[in-house]
Amino acid sequence: MANKLRVYWPGDQLCHSCFYTAMRTRGTCPACGHDGVLPGRTDDTDSRPVCLTCASIPGDFTCKTCQGEGEIYRRGQCARCALREDLCKILLHDPADLSAMKALIEVLCAVERPESILTWKRNQQVLEMLGGITSGAIRLTHDGLTAAGSGRHIDHLRSLLQHHGLLPPRDEHLARFEVWLADKLDAIDSPAVRASVEQFATWHHLRRLRSESRPGQSSDGPKRSAKQEITETIKFFTWLEQTHQRTVADCTQQDADEYLASGPTTRHLIRTFFILAKKGKVNGAVRIGFRQAKTTPAITQDQRLAWLKELLTGDSESLPYRVAGVLLLLYAQPLTKIAALQANAISQADGETRIALGKDPIPVPEPFASQLNYYLRHRPNLRTAGGAVGTPWLFPSNRPGRHVDPQSIMMRLRALGINLQGARNTALQALVSEIPAPLVAEMLGYSDQVAQRHAAEAGNTWAEYVQR
Repeated sequence: MANKLRVYWPGDQLCHSCFYTAMRTRGTCPACGHDGVLPGRTDDTDSRPVCLTCASIPGDFTCKTCQGEGEIYRRGQCARCALREDLCKILLHDPADLSAMKALIEVLCAVERPESILTWKRNQQVLEMLGGITSGAIRLTHDGLTAAGSGRHIDHLRSLLQHHGLLPPRDEHLARFEVWLADKLDAIDSPAVRASVEQFATWHHLRRLRSESRPGQSSDGPKRSAKQEITETIKFFTWLEQTHQRTVADCTQQDADEYLASGPTTRHLIRTFFILAKKGKVNGAVRIGFRQAKTTPAITQDQRLAWLKELLTGDSESLPYRVAGVLLLLYAQPLTKIAALQANAISQADGETRIALGKDPIPVPEPFASQLNYYLRHRPNLRTAGGAVGTPWLFPSNRPGRHVDPQSIMMRLRALGINLQGARNTALQALVSEIPAPLVAEMLGYSDQVAQRHAAEAGNTWAEYVQR
């Protein structure tokens, strides 16, 4: 569709994409001084954009409603005016809250590309949602939208409302965790098992996640860990009740050892519960050690360098995911941290590019510096439906005000064939082989313990290094 011919202009033929770009080129015509759209081009070597008249482009491109120049979307109206007309018919038809509907119309009409909202509202689910909002059945609050159900249409509207200040920002991963937890607890048949799990999940995990939550800087890493521990704890309590007819208060060390020995190592995630059970004097008889991984995933240094070369010079992925992959392979950064990096983490000092990953910004070597700077100037999703031109994120999402989901990066890099955990381990071991582990920890935002462990695995403990 984008490459099909759209118009035949004097001396030129434009496809849909080129026509779209031309009609959004605005400024002062260098030939006549007209201030407006500049879809044409001069015949000189500079090929400067010129206005409709100077380019001898036929047709009327003035919106009959707002009198603005640009692409005509429908019956003499531009897309923005057509959108406003449609939304007024939907949202101002006997609304329960007139002022709220007017505010919502302004938000939806203020997006940089109104065509995206015109397409979005064609969806039957969107129309039903907007009808519910108009009648007051769906409140314009986080709880109201959550009660309306789930789906991309609701997530999109929520993002728009947050981006434009009609809803307060919130940690979306935390909100989804709360819904997940409620469903998980409701699925437990045994009252005794539910009571123990609910206390553990609510007073330990949920309270901790809420205290650490920062709207706009959410990460699903801690929530995923909490889900794993809660799920494994439910499995254990259910097994304990069905196999030995005992509750957690009656659980013995032999019970725990039997359970751990008869299944995968993920069962060791019940350790957190028993640490808390001892502190709370619920059960002090059970001791569970740390789960010991049988192997440490890794790739060879040659494989790491080959992937770096491909991501820096190849075309196997789009630029954002290549940059993210280099950050993983070069600096051993976890994907949750990569996704949440802000654009101001990149800086210039003394003629070199630097990136802030830990305590202080560190130099970025070439050719990655050039790739990173180019990407910074050409980040995608800066014209999302929320008009997120001022987005702080290095990897903006197509949802207004959000950064890309770490899971998206994970799936794209895995699809290339990169062993993510192995790549990260090998990168970190390579770094601590060349630089003292405490310095690597400071540079990359790791704990000293993690850096020292990888230094030991790399065969270099820097025992003689004097830690400051």
